[in-house]
Amino acid sequence: MAPEVNITDWRKGPQWFEVNRKLAVDMVADDVYYPKSKEFCRPACYVDEHYFQTVSSIQSPNLLANRSLTYVDWSRGGPHPATFGRGDVAEEFFRRISEGSTCVYNDQPSSLCFLLARKFAPSALEPLLNLTSKVFGF
Repeated sequence: MAPEVNITDWRKGPQWFEVNRKLAVDMVADDVYYPKSKEFCRPACYVDEHYFQTVSSIQSPNLLANRSLTYVDWSRGGPHPATFGRGDVAEEFFRRISEGSTCVYNDQPSSLCFLLARKFAPSALEPLLNLTSKVFGF
């Protein structure tokens, strides 16, 4: 996609994200990056995971939070994040996500880095429900 998109400009992010009016207008008005993306972005390249994040970081990097509130485990490799099953869900799992991390939000350090986590297999439902009062307090 060069010269419009350099490899250092390439981004991958979550399918769900929030944009303000300026970012939305920039995306809709884009006639430089989208044609390149349409021509060269093929599976496993997706508009909702790559194009929006890439064009936003090129056009308006100062408007991006550059963080996610969703904990995702990419350590197992591959095109998809790890799926957490019955054996993964324990108090230690939630401790690891919610404690001992420092992240930056609006250029300020924060100890609250994640509010959500994904992906959970159906087998994780019972252990999740059993931990709600202990971990979440309800």
